[in-house]
Amino acid sequence: MNHTARAAALGAAALLLALSLPGASPAAAAGAPRVDLRVLVVTDGGPATTAITAELDGQGTPYTTVDLRRSERPAIDDAFLADTVNGRARARFQAVVLPNDNPFGAGSAEMAALASYEQTYAIPQVDAYTYARPEAGLRAPKFSGSLDGVRAQVTAAGRGGPFGYLADQVPFENNSPSTSESYGFLADPAPGADFTSYVDAPVPGGSGRGSLVGEYRHDGRRELVVTFVYNEHQQQFRLLARGIVDWLTQGVHLGSSRNYFAVHVDDVLGADDRWDEDLNCTPGDVDCPRDQGTPDPIRMTADDAAHATQWSKDRGFPLDMAFNGGGSELHREQNGGSDPLADRLIADRAGHRWINHTYNHPFLGCVQDVATVPWTCAKNTDGSTRYVSRADISQQISDNRAWGQRAGLPLDNGELVTGEHSGLKLLPQQPDDNPNLGPALRDNGIDRLGSDNSRDRNQRPVGPALTVPRFPMNVFYNAGRTAEQIDEYNWIYTRKADGGSGTCENSSVATCLDEPLDLTTGYEDHIVPVESTIALGHTLANDPRPHFIHQSNLAEDRIAYPVLDRVLDTYDALYAENTPVVNLRMSDIGDELRSRAAWDTAVRAGRVTAYRIGDTVTVQAPAGVTTRATMPTGTVQQQLIGTAKFGTAYAGRTSGWTAPPLLQDRVTLTLPTTPAAAATRDGSPARTAPAQKQPVPPGTTQHVKPGTAGHTPNTVPTHG
Repeated sequence: MNHTARAAALGAAALLLALSLPGASPAAAAGAPRVDLRVLVVTDGGPATTAITAELDGQGTPYTTVDLRRSERPAIDDAFLADTVNGRARARFQAVVLPNDNPFGAGSAEMAALASYEQTYAIPQVDAYTYARPEAGLRAPKFSGSLDGVRAQVTAAGRGGPFGYLADQVPFENNSPSTSESYGFLADPAPGADFTSYVDAPVPGGSGRGSLVGEYRHDGRRELVVTFVYNEHQQQFRLLARGIVDWLTQGVHLGSSRNYFAVHVDDVLGADDRWDEDLNCTPGDVDCPRDQGTPDPIRMTADDAAHATQWSKDRGFPLDMAFNGGGSELHREQNGGSDPLADRLIADRAGHRWINHTYNHPFLGCVQDVATVPWTCAKNTDGSTRYVSRADISQQISDNRAWGQRAGLPLDNGELVTGEHSGLKLLPQQPDDNPNLGPALRDNGIDRLGSDNSRDRNQRPVGPALTVPRFPMNVFYNAGRTAEQIDEYNWIYTRKADGGSGTCENSSVATCLDEPLDLTTGYEDHIVPVESTIALGHTLANDPRPHFIHQSNLAEDRIAYPVLDRVLDTYDALYAENTPVVNLRMSDIGDELRSRAAWDTAVRAGRVTAYRIGDTVTVQAPAGVTTRATMPTGTVQQQLIGTAKFGTAYAGRTSGWTAPPLLQDRVTLTLPTTPAAAATRDGSPARTAPAQKQPVPPGTTQHVKPGTAGHTPNTVPTHG
């Protein structure tokens, strides 16, 4: 090797070595401490700290728990909180969550260590639920008691700070008039206290307002003081959870959160059997004896299809149409070659997304013996279960795909939802997947397979595919008319003594109605509020899994729309324009779930290392695991040469997934230093005006704004 070549090789090696190491900002060069991106959660087992840890889990944010109830817990002292790494001071936690402003008691050495740590490293502290008192920056409460039904409000400071993603109101749930669900204290800042209220509420039955969430600055420390108790499922917490974590981490943390809502419409082009209000079953389906009743199918019309297209356009919210091409061909055979429904849907095909739902919607698990109710799996002569064959499954997939391609539908050929999610295990009749399903999926290049979240919550592999669990909505597949929906709902959720099936009386997941719903008003007064609240709860929980209904619900009385409209209207009223609903197609949801599972596994195993030094964030994860993070707007990622924009805008921050660039083994992010995007000098978010409308992430649909807790869903046959 000549000297020139050798010098070039050495230079390249040095360059690669340098690029594999985290960048050094001016602050780092000046000896700024290293702050690990991990939260310390000190818990007493109460619901408030449990709710915050649930939010951290949901976002994929690392944390360490110290349980005050356990005698063997570590002592919180200087050595526990900080040390040095390679000669640099290290804060082992970027933030602290306490159950209240001082859970250790007066004169506690542990509280003194925490206070010193927070002062030294500018570490924020959340008081998850504390009494209003001067030690928390507040006067004695002007009100203490139930906050059920109170409409709290984000203050101007809250909208300009950690809660700028909310529109204004923070309504507190009031699901039962006989039960107090939310308790709290309303108070004013203590005299002379540097206290800024972010969320306040009117005094129930009185005058004036008091703080519920606010920031208390004192002694070189910052506390977020929360004076109401909550659990992880309550809407008021779900609305505020993002802001609590954002304040806690100063907008720089591993993990991310978005509000997802997608709706699949199954059996499109097919027909669904109708509930019989006299027989209390569905003639033509397996819940009704073969000799009872006459099937009366429900099928959309061309007008129903046009309405669905216009609704999607008006709302800016595409529906995912899971179609059965054979349903259209059968209709044409029976109607002289005519199918106005298919013609209308094909003409409007660009207004929806489309999913292969098999050609004829057969049951693709075991061969069903429907001689009895409930049905059983047919057996071979040797006593083994008889399954639908690989060839039959494969043909159902390929024939429907071919039909969709002839119709010009914009398909993702890797997506599939089988009829009734069949082929997958179904208890109690079929405890295992059809062994022919995986090979048939491989034959057809299927890598995303819809499953029923009420039966199979976790994403799992089936042959070459990963499942995408879907939430069934309690808008029943066998109901096209409001009266049918109410009657079946009453049958399921009413005690035997009140004329119902009594199923709810022995269920661990459903509760009984106090009395049967009114057959005229019960849908709007009870079912719509309950089902929309459940669906909205999923949306606010950073859960990307889609919901599913059926084409019958878009036909006749079009009973799905009141529920969907209620979800979207309520969302519009609660959130600012910088936080749109994220409406992903099925394959993207599958990708999100897969990436989360890999990330969460690595975080739980302690295999993710992340820290901040000045304006530089460094993250190292196992090979093949993409990094999930939330950063201030304007953050960039260091590349082999130059930088690239990190993430996409959402809720006033930038978030997303990223991996180390070529020839690097870690992710290095540089935070912005402009006043509008960076933290203030003391580390708190800059107090600016509420964020304006921002570009939405890929796959997001921001719907256009137009001019109670209840019975657990998924307790009836969900079809599919």
